[in-house]
Amino acid sequence: MFSISTAPAKQSVTETISVLSGRLGSATLLEDRRAAILGLRSFAKEFPATVASGALRSLIGGLGKDGEDVDTVKVILETLLMLFNPNDDSPEASDEVMLWMADEFTQRQDNITLLLDFLDSTDFYPRLYSLQLLTAILSARTERTEECIFTAPLGISRLVAVLDDQRDAIRNEGIVLLTFLTSTSTDVQKLVAFENAFDRLFAIMASDGALSHGGRTTEDCLIFLANLLRRNTSNQSLFRESGGILRLAAFLEAALRAQEEEGDDVASWAQVQRNRNIYALLGVVRLLLAEGAVGLSQNQTALGQHGLLYHALQLSFSRAAQTPIKAEALVTCADIIRGNTGLQESFAQFQVPAPLAHKAPGTEAYDAEANGDGANVYVIDGLLDLTLTSSSTETFDVRRGACECIMAYFFKHSEIRLHFLRRAIEGYRSSVDETANVLAVLLRPETEDLVSNPYRIWFAAIITFHLLFDNPEAKSLAMEVTEGDAENGEEVVTSIQTITAHAVSGLNREQDSRVVIGYLILLLGWMFEDFDAVDDFLDQGSNVQSLIEAVVRQSQVDDIVQGLSAMLLGVVYEFSTKDSPIPRPSLHSILLSRMGRERYFDTLSKLRSHPFMRDFEVLPQKLDASASASGRLPDVFFDALFVNFFKDNYSRILRAIDRDPGVEVSVVANGVQKGISRQLVDSLRQQLEEKESAVQEAQVALATLERQLEQEQADHKKSREVAAMDVSKAKAEVEALRRDRAVELEAERRKLSSSQEDHKRQLDYVRKSGEAEAEKLRRKNAAAEADFKKQLEQAKQASEIEVQRTRQRADAEIADLRATISRLESTKEKSQELQALREEHSVKLAEQKEQHALDLEKQMKLTTEAENRASKLETELKGAQEKMRKRDITLKEAQEAKQATQTELDDLLMVFSDLEDKVAQYKARLEKLGEQVSDGEEDESEDETEEGDGAANAS
Repeated sequence: MFSISTAPAKQSVTETISVLSGRLGSATLLEDRRAAILGLRSFAKEFPATVASGALRSLIGGLGKDGEDVDTVKVILETLLMLFNPNDDSPEASDEVMLWMADEFTQRQDNITLLLDFLDSTDFYPRLYSLQLLTAILSARTERTEECIFTAPLGISRLVAVLDDQRDAIRNEGIVLLTFLTSTSTDVQKLVAFENAFDRLFAIMASDGALSHGGRTTEDCLIFLANLLRRNTSNQSLFRESGGILRLAAFLEAALRAQEEEGDDVASWAQVQRNRNIYALLGVVRLLLAEGAVGLSQNQTALGQHGLLYHALQLSFSRAAQTPIKAEALVTCADIIRGNTGLQESFAQFQVPAPLAHKAPGTEAYDAEANGDGANVYVIDGLLDLTLTSSSTETFDVRRGACECIMAYFFKHSEIRLHFLRRAIEGYRSSVDETANVLAVLLRPETEDLVSNPYRIWFAAIITFHLLFDNPEAKSLAMEVTEGDAENGEEVVTSIQTITAHAVSGLNREQDSRVVIGYLILLLGWMFEDFDAVDDFLDQGSNVQSLIEAVVRQSQVDDIVQGLSAMLLGVVYEFSTKDSPIPRPSLHSILLSRMGRERYFDTLSKLRSHPFMRDFEVLPQKLDASASASGRLPDVFFDALFVNFFKDNYSRILRAIDRDPGVEVSVVANGVQKGISRQLVDSLRQQLEEKESAVQEAQVALATLERQLEQEQADHKKSREVAAMDVSKAKAEVEALRRDRAVELEAERRKLSSSQEDHKRQLDYVRKSGEAEAEKLRRKNAAAEADFKKQLEQAKQASEIEVQRTRQRADAEIADLRATISRLESTKEKSQELQALREEHSVKLAEQKEQHALDLEKQMKLTTEAENRASKLETELKGAQEKMRKRDITLKEAQEAKQATQTELDDLLMVFSDLEDKVAQYKARLEKLGEQVSDGEEDESEDETEEGDGAANAS
């Protein structure tokens, strides 16, 4: 009977993967390993954790072992990619698995280097899959993968070289990988840029169709370019110097031309991609204009010179461009010119297509040319039209961009500010074309704008706020704008009073808060540190009451309006004075009684913590999609400059209400100090009064002193007369004494003359005797030197006798010299006696003292010279004795050396005699042995004998 075989037990997935993993690790044949990899690939999507835990290291090892086989490498890379991208419904799919696999790759540098090596291959799949796998690893472990690629040999160079691949899939994958790689690391950005990445990217964009016809590749290239330039000064400098800005301008110009030529004859998807490309290019340009960047000024100048500013302006006013592109182009233009004096001054000369139809001056009809194609207006007029005339909610971003462009035009340029303001004042006073005049919009608002177009007033207020902020000259110029003719009996209303009236009216009528906010922002910037403006505001006392009512009102007014009203009251009080229409103490009393300190603090703190104020820097100041769909106005209430102003001065205005009304703030405007502490004024006045009283007291004292002076003068006159009589008597007595003294002096003079002659004779005798003694010593010295030379010559023959004679002669000379010195000392004693005598005469006759001193000084010099000569001779004698002593020592040493040499010669002679005896003995011994020894042999025998003796001694 045949038995029916049973089916084998079904193997589980885990067991199958384990078997395949073991086969992959142990197989020796390439075909077996490839079959195991194919089996693992079939499970990679559904069971990534199981496959990775059992075979990941074997798969990575297979890349190195079977790297030369393209098919095997392709299968391994596909399997690895599946492990990084499993099915979403897989039970084992998790981020932890991908992180663990990325760690396995990045823990060893060789694994990343192995993937980079496949980029050198020309085969399609190894190159593509290795790029995709590097991208997956980079997204999981960014920092470690960046480090591995950066330190790998030629890692960055290999990646950048992928951009030259003509196969779109590989090239695009390289762009994606490099975009991720350069998103954060500045060092990688620099290395990629210096691999000629800019030229390669522009070549790719040009081949892809540039901005107009390029697809996603162009957008990716621009994103990659943005990564290379973001906050990287060196890359921006390289980009600027290598002509990158010129190429961007050329791309934008070509896109603008294509947009105008094609019009609406473009598919919607193509139009969307074109807008994305243009938006990305404008984003790249704005990266070059980051505030505070090192090369900002150079980048702005280059963008202006290469025409990108002009093309961006044309794009902003192009009728074919969509609203988001126009808004971004306007913001880009604002960034280009902001703070660059040269571009700001030339900006107003640009002409752009007219955004709106214009009325001819003095007529109600529209200009026919203005509505036709090709009509141009100056850019400032066009920007004002966009900002103030448009009323559609969808165009808010364009209006905001145009407003930014206008404010950038006069940013930190006082001359342009004043020029712009003067033009606005002239237009307002002439009442010609007030539709685009900021002052006309503010001072003469239209009723319909308060409801349907509140941002018209808000934009006008923001522009004016920028014109007046921190500019006293502009504030003074704006204060000259008034309404009403005083000559015709009309009330003159200032511009501040008109704007305040519109703001108060808005508070009471519950209109859109943006109108009131705009007015309050303008008033805050205008009255801050401006005493004249504050006084003008306080001239209408009801203004303070209206603001206080808005602050204390519990409903109907939002927190922003209440906070700005409270801040305006704080500014008014801070810069009010004792001479203001509402004096400072009275204003302080009104604020505390009507509003209260706690209410003031609470209202300001609410404004400070309001999300629109607190988070202004991170909130997008533009129209969002939800507001656009519902027709709701955007949540834009503040401007960046005002937000900074508010946050900088919040603490000061908050504490203003606690400041003593008697202390006024001091402000310096245009080099002139305004405002001063009243306490200081009172103190100065008190000091002045004290000084005046002191002056009066001084005058009384002066009169008393004058009377005393007259009495003193009378007494002095009497004293002078008595003194004159005493002086005449004294003169007579002095004359008698002078005559007696003259007689005495004459007698003393005769005695002095005789003593001088005696002294002169004595000095002559001493000088002559000294010279004779010196001459005698010189002769003796010369004779001694001659004898010394002779003695030296004779010392060679009879040194001992000559030395004895020299010593005897030297002793005799020493005795003579000592005798001479004794005589000189006696002479010196005589000189000292003469000096004593001269001192006695000098006491009696002071007038002759100097002459005697000179004569004595000369004698002392002669005596000193004689002593010096004697000392010199004695020194020479000592030198001669020393030389003789040294010669005796030398002779003694020579004799000792001679004796030692003689001793050595005697020893040598004894040695030679011993040697001769030995030679004779050896010769005799050889002759006894029957050997005949010649003279030469004798020498050789002597050497051999010596050698033999040496050997014997050694043994």
